Amino acid sequence: MKKKKPIRKCIVTGDTMEKKELIRVVRTPEGEVSVDPTGKKNGRGAYITNSEQCFLEAKRKDALSRHLNIKVTEEDYERLLEERKKGLKR
Repeated sequence: MKKKKPIRKCIVTGDTMEKKELIRVVRTPEGEVSVDPTGKKNGRGAYITNSEQCFLEAKRKDALSRHLNIKVTEEDYERLLEERKKGLKR
């Protein structure tokens, strides 16, 4: 029997894709917001399509603040964009 692939929805575009095609951003129980490359970190997560445009659109709409129930600052969005770029280089 074939194993089902996990499907998630991008909070910006609304597109549904396989989990591995999206970037998970997590709010930890301590209230920190970061990119979760493993997809297994503890905390509330939100998925974003793995493109710079999508991250910039999330910043413009402040989508992460809504989905993670925490105020995500301008600096947080910039840091997340950098973390995403670093993750792509691996």
